[in-house]
Amino acid sequence: MLHKFGVLLAAATVVVAGWATTAGAGAPATVPAPAQTSPPACPPVLPISGMVTASTATSLTVSYSIMLSPPCGYDPPITVSLFASRADAEQWRAPVAAATSGPQRYGTVTVGGLTPDTEYWFRLSDVEGRQDRYIVGGPARTAAQPACTATAAVTSAWDGGFVATVTVRNTGTEPIDGWRFWWQWSGDERIQTAWNAVPDSTDTGPAVRDAGYNAALPPGGSATFGLLVATSAAPATITPSCGR
Repeated sequence: MLHKFGVLLAAATVVVAGWATTAGAGAPATVPAPAQTSPPACPPVLPISGMVTASTATSLTVSYSIMLSPPCGYDPPITVSLFASRADAEQWRAPVAAATSGPQRYGTVTVGGLTPDTEYWFRLSDVEGRQDRYIVGGPARTAAQPACTATAAVTSAWDGGFVATVTVRNTGTEPIDGWRFWWQWSGDERIQTAWNAVPDSTDTGPAVRDAGYNAALPPGGSATFGLLVATSAAPATITPSCGR
């Protein structure tokens, strides 16, 4: 009798142990909660700055400085987009022109093909197309169409100087009474003499003005003069500018 009771007790122990094992296998596994990630703590500064630093009748130049890199800021190159109104700029709507910088974090972008004497607003974006949310630059106005234009030809050159022939023309619709001509110098140009014009150089570069008797130019009219210039390196060409 005792023997049978021992067998039954052992069998019951095996059944209970098997039930416990099966129950443990079916219990849901504990899944750790995902780690909480916080957004980056960005310094309280503008990620990029920009301002118009130069203009012509058909272009605007914007200087920019990237202060922060992603995720708080931007990476170059930087694209400057121009808009015809502040409302369009604020909504990034209907840009009228754009240009892109080089790889510099501090640089300039010149946007060309613009209309003279016209206001524009600008926005900035980066290489990944991230649009800056803060800077709405402007209005910046292109220069008025110049009343005169100038063409110049270096007719002879040698070590130490050159001779240039220049024509100034009234391209406006009103007569001009007085004009001035200048060009961007390389550093040491000095006007030795001029004929049909008067040297009028300043610290910013060599220039001449009309000789008095050829100051008045009707629309479409022109005046031609010559220059003898001393320089350590004679240029192949000069890029002239004309104004009143």
